[in-house]
Amino acid sequence: MHADLPLFVLALAGAGLFAGLIGGLFGVGGGIVIVPALYHVMGVLGVDDDVRSHVAVATSLSTIMATAWRSLSTHAKAGAVDFEVLKSWTPWIALGALAGAIIAGFVDGEVLLLVFGGGLMLIAANMAFGRDTWRVAQGMPTGVGRGAIAIVIGALSAMMGIGGGAFGVTVMTLCGRPIHQAVATASGFGAAIAVPAALANVATGWNAPGLPPLSAGYVNLPGFVIVALLTSLTAPIGARLAHRLDRIRLKQFFAAFLAVTAANILGEALSP
Repeated sequence: MHADLPLFVLALAGAGLFAGLIGGLFGVGGGIVIVPALYHVMGVLGVDDDVRSHVAVATSLSTIMATAWRSLSTHAKAGAVDFEVLKSWTPWIALGALAGAIIAGFVDGEVLLLVFGGGLMLIAANMAFGRDTWRVAQGMPTGVGRGAIAIVIGALSAMMGIGGGAFGVTVMTLCGRPIHQAVATASGFGAAIAVPAALANVATGWNAPGLPPLSAGYVNLPGFVIVALLTSLTAPIGARLAHRLDRIRLKQFFAAFLAVTAANILGEALSP
């Protein structure tokens, strides 16, 4: 492991820079880049297969704490955040994230790969074929509907190691919110997911065998420090670009990249 440390650090740095930019630009959370990057790098470096998917997901969640706050702050300065939605949805999202992280801590690594790969394929399809003009309602759900949807967003995101933007943006745009407001507001879901989910992963993985060096439970501390630092630097750049660019063609290319990544992850999970 020590001989390959420069490769590990370089891979973390590249993933962090790219993930922050993507998280701010598309509101999908840098986890969709960080999780597969960490998973494959740890595999090359010989980390036990039984824990590397857990470590990749948990470490990604820990880094989202930094990315989400920086991205939300930048969007808020642009006046694009709906704080009423943020305040009413985040308690339920946090509850779902806690439940999802606890479940993730006790299932096999292959299950996490299936959840991540399947969820990523849905995100890729939505980015490629979804339209900002599609609507299923003219307002955000309230009451039981709001709680149920928010809990599902939190649980799935925690099990995938991503921020809530990927699912949150879809829900908000389908409920009549402008895309820029949806991206800005959903960036705040990340903190509600990352904090309880990361802490739960520390607890459930505390005595797990085969963890990489310098890990607190399933959270790898070098991964957290390096990736969190670099994502926090590039997330505001992505958030500013989100308000300036025509992103349709870029989204299509990125959707293709996500689909290939998802197929690779699913192949890993299903291989004997």
